[in-house]
Amino acid sequence: MIPTVVWGTGNVGRAAIRAVAAHPMLSLVAVLVSSPAKVGKDAGELSDLGRRLGVAATDDVDAVLSTGPRAVVYAASGDVRPDGAIEDIARALRAGAVVVTPSVYGMYDCTNAPDDIRDVLAGAARAGGGSLFVSGVDPGWANDALPLLISGLGSDIDAVRCQEIFDYSTYDQEEAVRDLIGMGHPLDHQPLMLAEGIPTMIWGGQLRMMARALGVELDGIEETLERRPLETSVVTGTMGEFAAGTQGAVRLEVQGVVAGEPRIIVEHITRIHATCAPDWPAPPDGGAGAHRVIIEGRPRIEVTVEATDEGENRAAGGNATAAGRLVNAIDWLVEAGPGLYDALDVPLRPAVGRLGKK
Repeated sequence: MIPTVVWGTGNVGRAAIRAVAAHPMLSLVAVLVSSPAKVGKDAGELSDLGRRLGVAATDDVDAVLSTGPRAVVYAASGDVRPDGAIEDIARALRAGAVVVTPSVYGMYDCTNAPDDIRDVLAGAARAGGGSLFVSGVDPGWANDALPLLISGLGSDIDAVRCQEIFDYSTYDQEEAVRDLIGMGHPLDHQPLMLAEGIPTMIWGGQLRMMARALGVELDGIEETLERRPLETSVVTGTMGEFAAGTQGAVRLEVQGVVAGEPRIIVEHITRIHATCAPDWPAPPDGGAGAHRVIIEGRPRIEVTVEATDEGENRAAGGNATAAGRLVNAIDWLVEAGPGLYDALDVPLRPAVGRLGKK
């Protein structure tokens, strides 16, 4: 069994605890939290698992890392504290752990990662013998593993488009929805996630990774952005009211340009209510969210994936699959040895030993 720590119990951390508990080769040995209200609570309760796991949450990072865990799922946010997240991850690497995380956008593509980030993390991995795999929470597999996999089913390819389509009305992360994305703010408000250059910072690594895998050079990366207001006020179950006239939907593209044309595209279409921007792409059958990959070419290939989890928090399905991708890579990373890895290195793993088990 691989002793594994889950660090953080938000949308990704909850799903990570469940994934670790289900994995036949992993043993949950600790859960790290930052909220004093969560200290002492059982991991099963914090993760909505429906049963106790016998692991009490703690905020004592030093004590947990001093035990030498073999793996750490780092699920704490890096959106508003990127330097803090990098230092936390470096601490775990220096302790000799395999670290999997969605929290460092710059490491989606190890080959083209910023030197200042890569050097810190590579140095920590060398010092402690740890290893690192970063994959996105949007989720990453929909912007790397899935499009690259199905691209191999065609002959001629004109473009690769990866879409995330979400209704955030049931999402349990109000700060991100209102402040980072700007839902419920006036359209002249500038949320961080929509500022020029930020989408490229977040998703540019995935574009460069796909270009590398497809054997093409990017001329550059361009961004497009469209915002729509709510026509009427709406009330959500998790975040309260969003007023008419405020931002209710966002559509952005991060485009990898090849030979003067956008050829590799990551597109995000997010709403706070299904009635906003009804002419934009929507999940099938009125669902809360979907991930879609479209290979334009011959043949044209379109694959849509829907995932649901956590009852009313229907949009959490994407987080659960992102956590599953990370957790299911741990045993492979343990065997692979120290270093920095990305999605082109780490294969998608079958759920060995879990069919029909709860």
